[in-house]
Amino acid sequence: MSDKPREYCGIFGIADHPEAALLSYYGLHSLQHRGQESAGIVTSYFDEEKGRKVMPTYKDFGLVLSVFDKPKIFKKILKGRSAIGHNRYSTSGSSKNPANIQPFRVHYRSGNIAIGHNGNLSNAKQIRESFTKNGVLFQSTSDTELILHLIAQSKKEQQMDQILDALGQIEGAFCLVILTDEALVAVRDPNGFRPLALGVKDGAYCVASETCAFDIIGAEYVRDVEAGEVLVIPHNAAEKGLSPSELTSFHISPKDGTATSQCIFEYVYFSRPDSMIFGEMVDKIRRNLGKALAKEHPIHEVVQKETGSKPVIISVPDSSNTAAIGYASENQKMGFDCKYDIGLIRNHYVGRTFISPGQKSREQKVRTKFNPVKGVIEGRSVIIVDDSIVRGTTSQYLVNMIRECNPAEIHFLVSSPPIISPCYYGMDFPSPEELIANRFDRDIVKIAEEIGVDSLRYLSPDGLVNAVKEANPSDNDYCTACFTSKYPVPVNFGAEKEENELV
Repeated sequence: MSDKPREYCGIFGIADHPEAALLSYYGLHSLQHRGQESAGIVTSYFDEEKGRKVMPTYKDFGLVLSVFDKPKIFKKILKGRSAIGHNRYSTSGSSKNPANIQPFRVHYRSGNIAIGHNGNLSNAKQIRESFTKNGVLFQSTSDTELILHLIAQSKKEQQMDQILDALGQIEGAFCLVILTDEALVAVRDPNGFRPLALGVKDGAYCVASETCAFDIIGAEYVRDVEAGEVLVIPHNAAEKGLSPSELTSFHISPKDGTATSQCIFEYVYFSRPDSMIFGEMVDKIRRNLGKALAKEHPIHEVVQKETGSKPVIISVPDSSNTAAIGYASENQKMGFDCKYDIGLIRNHYVGRTFISPGQKSREQKVRTKFNPVKGVIEGRSVIIVDDSIVRGTTSQYLVNMIRECNPAEIHFLVSSPPIISPCYYGMDFPSPEELIANRFDRDIVKIAEEIGVDSLRYLSPDGLVNAVKEANPSDNDYCTACFTSKYPVPVNFGAEKEENELV
């Protein structure tokens, strides 16, 4: 339904807590925005009857609330004091393959191991081809299975050494939660593309893609897992009372001396505004993006007609709400009279299966999800603030709906630059030729005509980076490849995502 890029996954893990599976469930619920195709949890415990450690698994297609809808799942199946969980978004083809639902769990010579992955391996094609030549069989089309094969085929004797050996052979974007018979292992790739945070709940350590997963379970944020860090949390960490400094930590180095490249789009759109990622609150960053947009495109340069009423600024809920507030407040600070108001109401109860076979048009889907408030819009100069435009179809339908409310004029402001390139680091973008900026050769006037607005303005690439760094001063750099085509880590551009699909 959404004409936005999609994040591939959300991950969560917790070690040494009596309600590990239930806390994972709540954590995944908070991370639902990062993946809605499927959800899964794996736990670890010693089975007295079998006389060995086991890893029960429960996973299925659907949202977290629908997958884990029976109390017996937690009471009888997902036993144990340590767990990892995963939400997945996939391309349409791979969503049909149950083998792709994570976490993956296997048993091999060093015991049980389970893994959940957020991101995308840029050298996956080469690794897969090498395994295929050696007769390796695959159950899934996911990059994540390649990591398990690398671990299993490692010549190292100790399991942790096998994991480190495998991590040294993969490239791209990867945040991992790995569950072994002895520990929970949290991994963030050397370039730090995706966020991963460490928290503590009742003395038990937990990790999550975003800190909103800590808030729902009452966990305390400790720190970010560092770029290139492999953090080992023993299953008895809480029992032993281990402090954060007493946890074992390894580090893997980036290939070819590449620098830290945190995904700037996490701040623009993906992450929840109530989360802290890369060391700063998302809400603070988005407000600053709105302020930067106001400095580059103040309202007196945008509005063309005198209506006798204040220009009204509205957001496209929910991801652009705080950017719109920042834009309005900065304009007011600069002395330009305007008003922020709720001009679009979002229906939060639209399920993925809501649309009937006779209502397949994107326009109907947009109308199902959004409805304009006529009293806010009629007769006024309307400035729509959104976080991004991808194909432009949703923007076009939204503008048409707002036009029906008889505004004096409509202007569209975007708190990020035009998207011109695909992502190879764990986001799902349309092909380059589908992107509206490319379809119109980045001609802003033509794009404005296509979506039906009186004018269109974007935040500049420098304005985006400067606004983020101003709100979050650090030595870390950001990946802006989707806006600039500058890829910080080499990728195999011939690779098809999740090819050789099993259906």
